[in-house]
Amino acid sequence: MFNLYGITEVSSWATYFEVPEAMLESSVGANDSVPLGDPLDETMIEVRNDDGVLVEKGEGQVYLGGRQRVCFLDDEMTLPYGTMRRTGDWVKIQDGNIFFIGRKDNQIKRHGKRLNTEYIQQVVDKLEPVDSCAVVWYRAKQLVLFVVLKKPLEKKSLWRYLQAHLLSYTLPDDLVVVDRMPLTTHGKIDHSRLNVIYCEHLQQKMDLKLPVLPDDLWCNLQDLWKSVLGLPEECSDISEDSVFLLSGGDSLKAMRFHEEVEKVAGRSVPGLLEVILSDTFLDIHRCILRGTSPVMENLQDQTSVNATESHIQHIVDVTENYLVKRKAEAPTLQMDAPSFVSLSRGNRLFLNVCRGGPDQKCEVIHGLSPDLLQFIGCNISGPKRQRTKLTPSPEQVITLQERWTSDTGKCVDASPLLVISSEKDSTGTVYIGSHSHRLQALDLDTGAVLWERILGDRIESSAAVSKCGKFILVGCYDGAVYVLRRRSGETHWVFTTGSAVKSSPAVDPVSGLAFIGSHDQYLYALDINVKQCVWKAHCQGGAVFSSPCVSTSPHHLYVATLGGRLLALDPVTGKNLWMIDMGKPMFSSPTCNQHHVFIGCVDANLYCFTHMGEKLWQFPSDGPIFSTPCMSPLSEHITFGSHDSFIYCCTAEAELLWKYKTSSQVYATPFTFPNPHTGNAELLAAASTDGNVWILDALSGLLVSHCALGGEVFSSPVLYGTRLVVGCRNNLVYCFDLIWNEK
Repeated sequence: MFNLYGITEVSSWATYFEVPEAMLESSVGANDSVPLGDPLDETMIEVRNDDGVLVEKGEGQVYLGGRQRVCFLDDEMTLPYGTMRRTGDWVKIQDGNIFFIGRKDNQIKRHGKRLNTEYIQQVVDKLEPVDSCAVVWYRAKQLVLFVVLKKPLEKKSLWRYLQAHLLSYTLPDDLVVVDRMPLTTHGKIDHSRLNVIYCEHLQQKMDLKLPVLPDDLWCNLQDLWKSVLGLPEECSDISEDSVFLLSGGDSLKAMRFHEEVEKVAGRSVPGLLEVILSDTFLDIHRCILRGTSPVMENLQDQTSVNATESHIQHIVDVTENYLVKRKAEAPTLQMDAPSFVSLSRGNRLFLNVCRGGPDQKCEVIHGLSPDLLQFIGCNISGPKRQRTKLTPSPEQVITLQERWTSDTGKCVDASPLLVISSEKDSTGTVYIGSHSHRLQALDLDTGAVLWERILGDRIESSAAVSKCGKFILVGCYDGAVYVLRRRSGETHWVFTTGSAVKSSPAVDPVSGLAFIGSHDQYLYALDINVKQCVWKAHCQGGAVFSSPCVSTSPHHLYVATLGGRLLALDPVTGKNLWMIDMGKPMFSSPTCNQHHVFIGCVDANLYCFTHMGEKLWQFPSDGPIFSTPCMSPLSEHITFGSHDSFIYCCTAEAELLWKYKTSSQVYATPFTFPNPHTGNAELLAAASTDGNVWILDALSGLLVSHCALGGEVFSSPVLYGTRLVVGCRNNLVYCFDLIWNEK
């Protein structure tokens, strides 16, 4: 048996492949793909990408031709010698063989991934309960699967088949079971008719919508949660505090869950997707009730504020008896704090230099330069010279050696804050929160717990230090912003917002105000010293998950929302300077330099704006971007991670310098830092969600070192000198030493 392939435009057959007996005798599905094979005599075959560049590995479109294979089309009378015809067929080159994927007309880009609808049809056609199927890209927005079943089957059981056999990004948005497929006069599936059928299907569902009852909704949500996450029906009920992304969900499953919930509700529910992505099962239930019942919304609003305030006060009263592991060694709070530097995710550095008296100089800097490392007492060697690429030496290997761990009791998704004081014998302190409600202060050198506070709820917010250096600020799921004394952990002030606080604070080096967002859709400006909210600004739709960004020149404040809005505010008054609707949620935090503002979006693009809100460019990846852009202090190159598993590095003009493929999605923010052993080369640390930590050469993207942790990682690594600190979902905070070993 032979597999023949070709097109009429190149006089029919162009390639052949003799199918071996073993492949014919194999069980169904064991060998799904048959290569196109070798070209016939006088035939040329090429595979090119969308830009017309030849492809030797990966996917592209087939081009056929040859000096003797000529066919005139329509009114053609002559043809350039050796013309290659595009076939419209998309293929994949793998191990030297070419495999057919489908027609280019059936190629779509969805959730940042390219897919062919024929792939879905081929997989689903082979499922045991399916008689036939068809896929429609409805209005270029929804992927709809039509199925004819061999025998009756519950829809949720069919969904389980799809989840088990399809890649996550190819799962359809909707599933419609039909009695038979509509056919054209030529006997092919009538896709135009399927579009009409789906339109009628949607209209019928709208006509049948009923008021949502709380008890019915709770049960339906339980079923949908289990179905989308692939949990067995007999498993125990979903607890009120379950979080979708912590229960096995991801951004793609969240979108499907969102769509299924709105089908049950019979209408669009404002703000639902951001609640699914960041809040608890109970919060999702309440969000739907509010969106479908104005009366319920009013009742919820009246009771929530009073309940939250009393709850916060109770937590403050209870946790005032905080646990001090080294209480005897904890120094008392002094009025005059020494100079210090703090390091947080994305190599953001806050520098406070005391010059005696009330005069303080504070500055936010993106990363540690060799000169700055020397200034704050981190010894590096090597003369100052032009920055060079780090070429891995065959005689020298960098390894990550575990220095210490600290058990927090539950997952650590927050990123560490490192504070290094100019005081004599100060080794630095790590501040980090956990889903166990604990905020720990750890000795950077030994990992010893200096103090620990149990706050009112989960902590996903990363901590920040006040301008004066006396206080640590952190947000909490209970809606509070806790301000604690840095030396002892004692409560200085608790400020209450209207919803969970997952945003991390940003401190203005000019005014000392602390800015933090809340899921109540407001951004707050807090004066820590006088314990006062100076102003609050509504962010015009969508919770504030990411962290604000302060620019000193111009003096602007940038904030992004899960409703897809990027805003610039006046840090002094909170006045809105400009706003851009991105159309998709932003988990990434904005970051800026003197000329530009950068931010990632779940639409898979990195965006660059001027400080006046003019979009300069967008840089595409192949997956949603949750990672915050990280700027190199030496080159001003921008690095970020994507859910396509790559770490990207580009210039401020959107030129790709390199990309490195990791082993999993990259949620965390990279951290660039100078090589402490040379001073003239820059390294980059990053983490993928499967628990791998990567050290790369920041200029070339070459792998320098890597290690695997004992759980998933959503925390971002932070480095000081040769020490790397990161949180993990196995409940631990890790500290590693970068060790230079001779082979």
